[in-house]
Amino acid sequence: MATVTFEGATRFYSGNPTPAVDNLDLEVQDGEFLVLVGPSGCGKSTTLRMLAGLEGVDNGTVWIGDRDVTNLPPKDRDIAMVFQNYALYPHMTVADNIGFHLKIKKVPKAERNERIREAAKLLDLEPYLERKPAKLSGGQRQRVAMGRAIVRRPQVFCMDEPLSNLDAKLRVQTRTQIASLQRRLGVTTIYVTHDQVEAMTMGDRVAVLKDGILQQCDTPIGLFGKPKNLFVAGFIGSPAMNLIPATLSGESAEIGGQRIPLTPAQRSALTSNALVVGIRPEGWDIRSAGQGVDATVEVVEELGSDQFLYCTANLQMVSAEESTDLKEAPHTITVRAAGMSQRERGEKIGLVPQPGAVHLFDAETGERLPD
Repeated sequence: MATVTFEGATRFYSGNPTPAVDNLDLEVQDGEFLVLVGPSGCGKSTTLRMLAGLEGVDNGTVWIGDRDVTNLPPKDRDIAMVFQNYALYPHMTVADNIGFHLKIKKVPKAERNERIREAAKLLDLEPYLERKPAKLSGGQRQRVAMGRAIVRRPQVFCMDEPLSNLDAKLRVQTRTQIASLQRRLGVTTIYVTHDQVEAMTMGDRVAVLKDGILQQCDTPIGLFGKPKNLFVAGFIGSPAMNLIPATLSGESAEIGGQRIPLTPAQRSALTSNALVVGIRPEGWDIRSAGQGVDATVEVVEELGSDQFLYCTANLQMVSAEESTDLKEAPHTITVRAAGMSQRERGEKIGLVPQPGAVHLFDAETGERLPD
């Protein structure tokens, strides 16, 4: 086991002047489960492949423990990779797939069999050791791929969207198994996904990437409770945070007649009179029409335990053409209500932000205003 450190790591692809990963500084602690998350093309898989040695590093360095592995071939890095497509040998049994690397390394047969059995027991694969991959379900194949990584006893696990080929129910079950297994083994793990729910439920910390740039790295609670900028605020959370353009009225932000006081530090940090108020769906109190922000329920999504109301509110916001000109425009607001609430499409309601549920951002820079 070891730490993993990226120091100014940058990767360019031929023909593209914009780096796929740009000056990445990131440290993963020994035994930590770190998730890299972001939209497609943000550089998360490239980051993982740079660590594994499958992509070069154009600038900066990559360290595993106290070894600079930037220019080492993949076989010398002591990492194990789990891929999206399993990459199993179809003509081999489960046992042979799990132990293939050990056979190549000429590990004695008795030790090899013992390590295969240990991995199979951890992954509940003992009944399937003599089967071929074609006779397994998708979840079982993914566990075989995990077993192949485990028997190598590497310093670092690299997992590149290993659950993306599974159906929704199996994804939930398998992600729980992977997170539990990693904590039992205590091996440093870097896991790539585009699914922010997966990231939030699995990682000790989550690193959010956009356009090859690290936006924020924090615990799931830290990301959810204190997003650093508008991108993180909108990306983390399901349903997403409501990001509402607001107007500056004296020392307050105003949305739909609701005034939200700004502290002196927040007021001085603003670079213009345009700001964005962020409120998560569960951060609203629902009142009668005429109290708070006036909104009309457009869609009711009933989940049993929860209910999501997708509402439209006409709000004044700063015009893009003239920073002092205000215009009224419809804005969608998502609200979480108690399950089985008697809400109907077309209903008029009032929305009041709960104390402590408001996040404030500078509309020009996208950065969070100080608390």
